[in-house]
Amino acid sequence: MVVIVHEDMEGVENEPVHPKITDAKGVLKQNREFLDFFWDIAKPERDIRLKAIEGLIEYLKKTDKADELQYTLKRLVDGLSHTREDARTGYSLALAQLLSVFEDIQLQTILDQIKQKNSLEGLQKKQIRNVAFGNFFGVLAISQSTRLSKEPQILLQCVRLLQRISQFSEHLRDLPRKTMVDLLSETSPEVFEETLLGALQSDLTSALSTPEHLELLLVAMQKFPDVLKPKKVKKLLGSAAVVTKENVPQLVDVLRTAARSVKKESFLPPVAMDLLELSLREDTFDLFWNDVIVGGLMNDQPGPSHYMCFRLMGSALPHLSVPQIQQVLSSDVMRLYGEHVMLARQPERFKIAPEIEAYVKQFVQGCTDADKQLAVMVGFTQITNQGSPVMPSAWKVVEGLVPLAVEGYVSWLKGMFLKPQLDDCLDFTTRRQKEIQKIEGKSLESVLRLRKWILPRLTSIVVNQQVKKDEDLVMDIARFIFFHAFFTAKKSTPDIPETENKPSGVLDEKTRAVLVSSFFVLLQHLNHLPVQGEAGGEEAAPKKHLSGVTADGSSWLYCLVQYADVLLTQTKFVQKAKAFSEEQKSSWASMMKSVEALQKKAKKAATPETSAFQLLFLLVGIQLFKSQEESVDLIQDIQSCMEKVNAKKTKKKKKADAEEEEEPHWVEVLVEVLLSLLSQPSRLIRNVCKTVFGRICSHVNQGAITAILDVLDPSKEDSALEVTDDKDSGKSRKRKNESDDEEEEEEEEDEGETSTKKQKVAEEEGAEEESESSDDDDDDEEDLKDDEEVDPNFRLDLMKVLQGQGALATEGDQSEDEDLDDAAMMKLDGSIATLFAEQKKRMQAKKDERDKLRKEKVLIREFKIKVLDLVEVYLDKQSANPLVLGMIEPLLAVIEGSMGSDRELQEIDFLRRAADIFRNTLCRGKQYCKNVSDRTAELHDLLERLITRSQKLSDSSVALYYFSAALYVVKVLRGVPTQDLKQEGDDSQVKTMGNLDVERVTPLFKEALVSFMTHRKSPLTGAMFLDLFNRLPVFSSNLLDTLVEYITTGVREHQQGQACAIMLKGLQSKEIQTLLAGARWKELCQRTVDKLTETFGQGLEVKNKIVQEKIIKALELCLYLVKNIRHQKIEVDLEPIKTALQSMSEKHDFHKSGHMEDMYWSVVKHFGIQKPKVEKAPKAKVEVVEAEAEGEPNAEQTPETEGGKKKKGFLPESKKRKNRKKPPVVEGKDAVTSQPTKKPSAGPVAEAGGEGGEPGKKKKKNRKKKNKKRKHPEGGEGAPAGQSPAKKPKVDNQPAAKKPKNVNQPPAKKDKTKPKGDKKKKGKKGAAE
Repeated sequence: MVVIVHEDMEGVENEPVHPKITDAKGVLKQNREFLDFFWDIAKPERDIRLKAIEGLIEYLKKTDKADELQYTLKRLVDGLSHTREDARTGYSLALAQLLSVFEDIQLQTILDQIKQKNSLEGLQKKQIRNVAFGNFFGVLAISQSTRLSKEPQILLQCVRLLQRISQFSEHLRDLPRKTMVDLLSETSPEVFEETLLGALQSDLTSALSTPEHLELLLVAMQKFPDVLKPKKVKKLLGSAAVVTKENVPQLVDVLRTAARSVKKESFLPPVAMDLLELSLREDTFDLFWNDVIVGGLMNDQPGPSHYMCFRLMGSALPHLSVPQIQQVLSSDVMRLYGEHVMLARQPERFKIAPEIEAYVKQFVQGCTDADKQLAVMVGFTQITNQGSPVMPSAWKVVEGLVPLAVEGYVSWLKGMFLKPQLDDCLDFTTRRQKEIQKIEGKSLESVLRLRKWILPRLTSIVVNQQVKKDEDLVMDIARFIFFHAFFTAKKSTPDIPETENKPSGVLDEKTRAVLVSSFFVLLQHLNHLPVQGEAGGEEAAPKKHLSGVTADGSSWLYCLVQYADVLLTQTKFVQKAKAFSEEQKSSWASMMKSVEALQKKAKKAATPETSAFQLLFLLVGIQLFKSQEESVDLIQDIQSCMEKVNAKKTKKKKKADAEEEEEPHWVEVLVEVLLSLLSQPSRLIRNVCKTVFGRICSHVNQGAITAILDVLDPSKEDSALEVTDDKDSGKSRKRKNESDDEEEEEEEEDEGETSTKKQKVAEEEGAEEESESSDDDDDDEEDLKDDEEVDPNFRLDLMKVLQGQGALATEGDQSEDEDLDDAAMMKLDGSIATLFAEQKKRMQAKKDERDKLRKEKVLIREFKIKVLDLVEVYLDKQSANPLVLGMIEPLLAVIEGSMGSDRELQEIDFLRRAADIFRNTLCRGKQYCKNVSDRTAELHDLLERLITRSQKLSDSSVALYYFSAALYVVKVLRGVPTQDLKQEGDDSQVKTMGNLDVERVTPLFKEALVSFMTHRKSPLTGAMFLDLFNRLPVFSSNLLDTLVEYITTGVREHQQGQACAIMLKGLQSKEIQTLLAGARWKELCQRTVDKLTETFGQGLEVKNKIVQEKIIKALELCLYLVKNIRHQKIEVDLEPIKTALQSMSEKHDFHKSGHMEDMYWSVVKHFGIQKPKVEKAPKAKVEVVEAEAEGEPNAEQTPETEGGKKKKGFLPESKKRKNRKKPPVVEGKDAVTSQPTKKPSAGPVAEAGGEGGEPGKKKKKNRKKKNKKRKHPEGGEGAPAGQSPAKKPKVDNQPAAKKPKNVNQPPAKKDKTKPKGDKKKKGKKGAAE
């Protein structure tokens, strides 16, 4: 902004004179086109940089000016140390091209300029990065000029410079080494031998002293093997090879130094990898690995040396043979790596496992040798912590294995399970585990821990779809787990491969329990497994509806049942671990016979019932190995159901007709079977039951629906609890624990690697906490005692013990001061200890009882959540069945009962699931029952109960579901509309409503509407009636006459606003407009306009959001009415509402709500009233006009406000020195005398002081300029002479009345004349605020 200094501006000093711009470097003399090249070279876009470099070279060729060439060289050398990476790259490439084109430029000169510009002497820390990159890109530019091979001396200097900057590895990483390798690779052996070798003689000789020198030697030996022959190396180092027994200590020191140099960067030093490759070429790998790595670096404390060895181990895998891989992965490096992985699981510990996993994954993906892949997988699996492998059981590295390696890995895992070779494993024990083992004096079950890890590992191979495998391998794993879970081999036979390899020793109960749970987890995944192999493409396409099938269409469950039947028949070679009884054998045989019969029938004509019975038979049959007693009864029930179905189909029911009245229907029995299965916590059973019920739900009758709903009924929860506890407690507890283990393993397989790590952490923490169990028990006892109230009986018993031993004085006892002897004290201690022990047992019993009740409650809730699956399936597949109508009230009772219970997480999930099924699947389903002519009266009674109940509830969220159910019943009664709405009269509506009794139902909804509009705390909401008008517009037309009255008579502004919103929804409906066309529509519009006119004329204050919302909704309704009336040319008088709208702008402050203001002007626009445009007038003119409006005819006309236009060169009056410090006046003397009744805050004059009220308005309207202060030589802002800066001037004739409380009135400003060092920061609202 240009400020013109006028002689009347006393307070503004002359602006400081800027120094004259000089062209010291001659930049301004350069051509504009020429300079633009350098700007484009530094831009991030690659294409722009390349184009600029090409243009610069062409320009220099054309002009051929020496000064421009010199300037270009200087500019490019300076840009090499630019802070941006793109700019550095651009300048380096430009310099390389320039040196390549202009060969007369001396490379020595350029290299000297680079060294001078980026000197490495006396660097500060913040300069290191740019200087290092400047030197590097300079050398890179010289090397890319293709002239370096012609000047060996320059090459030598470049190599030395690269050696110097390689110490800045935290910035450059391994860029100097790679560049050095490139330089040496472009150098001919002759040049290297004649020039570089002699110059680098000292560096090569001291190669074993520093990593940089060793790196130089390794690169030279790699690039020039003919020059650096063993004799030459021996002359340099004293030995013909680098990796020798004598050089081991020096190599260890060099590698240790290299590891510490990259401590913060976390990457492998290049010298380590080069040294390993050299050892492979010299055939000294064993010496290097055993002495340098294992015997040298790994003896250091855990830190950079260990991490470098771990990275070297991962990087070396592609370069090693199979024996070398086995050697590396069986060394102490792997053992220490396993310990690191275990310790790094603690929070805030450095974790190198992700890096090693990346190395191994890269190796597996790039290697096609199955033997090498298998060696790597076996090596990492053999790192065990007390038998349990450290690697996660769901390690995703297995995804890159070739099929042959996968088969070999699976075979190795099975062999380790059967005959664990713990001696081959790199087992370790942490310090904490050693202490615990010493204290407890027992060995941990390492074999069990190993087997518990192998089973999830095998399952994860089957589950992971990225693993390359075929169906034979999947079946092999499933058969292996099933066989060893339930059978034992007597003799080996080739027909059963599992009998050829027997486990070492008999599998104990714990191992078999793990096998059983793992098998059912695997079975669950097989139930959803896609078709494996190439044969699964076209052949499996027709069977996509079947889950878990093989390529030929058979289910995995059927294949395993057939395998189990083979094992049961081969009693000569196989015996069951827990033999079947005769009844169980008979049940199995009958089950297999039924399955085969169903299989034959399915091949002829497949039906849903056939597949459902077959799947259920297979499930219960395989469950027979786990829970024998329950499965036998279930098999009998399923067979009886199937017989009834067959008898019904073949019409052979002569005897069954008499018994049909007494016996339950087959579908009811089958539903009971499904409910019994669902009581077991298993995902497999849950999914199978859901599938079976979906196939038989077309046959479900009212009895089956009642059995399902009785489980969900909150009032019958006690009976469900009795059914759950009906079995023997020991067996139930055992079955529950096995099922819980199964579910836990299922969760582990789903969560993958993360859950496995958490499990191992829990095991370690559990082992560490065992030694402190006694202390924890004491703490728990204290907490328990604190929580529980003191038992009065325990108090009396304690008093009796103390009084009996004479430790507590009685009323007649006078020997209070006598002490007890030692024998009495010991006896007293024993009695008290016995008493407290009994009390602890009683309290523990109470705690166990509470835990038992809580667990039973959790099991019941889980069971109910599973039963909701059946409800959802039925509502989804049989939504048009009339039986659905009988589920409305029971489901509402479930929602209402759950809403008032304790809000635990499981309870919330159950409630959310039930509510979602009820509202989305039932009430909002696309299909519904359309033929209810025989149940019309019943449905009307149900509708009346629903609406009445919704008004009596206290929770609006529950009332929402009752109201949604009422709308669903209305939709069912209405049926599908078949009549045309264009027919006139009420007959059309009656025909359109189908079976709905409009005269009976309309008063119900009117009553609900009146209840919502007249009660302050009604459970009903406006959204419910909006839903009613949206889904049933024709029926809702009967409520419009009632609704329009509450636009003004609603109990609160909220109800009035909702009345406007609902009315708008109704008027917008095309069905209602067609139904009420003519005089009724005109009358309705006129009444609505009258109510809105009354609303707008009330003159309400917009004091809160509720009133704002009401006015907005009323304006929306008014806008639609006005547009509709004008469009349809309805004879409705709009003048009253126009007048009311015009008065609104005077009564309401629209600036409080932008939406309300926009809506208002949108409405009045249809009456020809446009929103006034606000023009920004000059500030001084506006203030003068406002001052005159407030009754100040003597307001001063300053030169800048004369004529209503601000003149340039004049300051406002408030900015002049003489007026800045004037105190504010309340109203001004003239205002007080002329307008004694004027309120202080009525106008802007009351908010400002001085002449014309300038300071107050200046502060209010120009907040952006408040921080722009003018500095004065005096150090202040020009206080009047003779007045103290800290003292406020007095005002003559100041009225004694109390000052008005106006928040916008600023106080008198203080003088700011303070020393420079004593300034205070101002807030965002200024010092006055």
